[in-house]
Amino acid sequence: MTDTSPRQPAPPGPGRLIAAGVVLAIAVIVPLLVWTYARTTPELAGIPFFFWYQFLLVIVSVGMTGIAYKLVTSHDHDRRAAQGLDRQGGDA
Repeated sequence: MTDTSPRQPAPPGPGRLIAAGVVLAIAVIVPLLVWTYARTTPELAGIPFFFWYQFLLVIVSVGMTGIAYKLVTSHDHDRRAAQGLDRQGGDA
């Protein structure tokens, strides 16, 4: 006899969640490393390195937060699919 029941995908492993945590940790820790930007040179359009580097870190951190968000939401989507839940209904 053959099994004709639809197979549900296996639940996802923790890999994407760990990767999201690492990405967020980098976005938090790098600005705390003051020695990386405690100088005035090189200047960019007359703006000291300290200032433009901080602005650059804000932009990079936003991108890294977006990457972490995509990782977590794709993990959640796969987890819900493995449990047979749809996005509109079902348990939270």
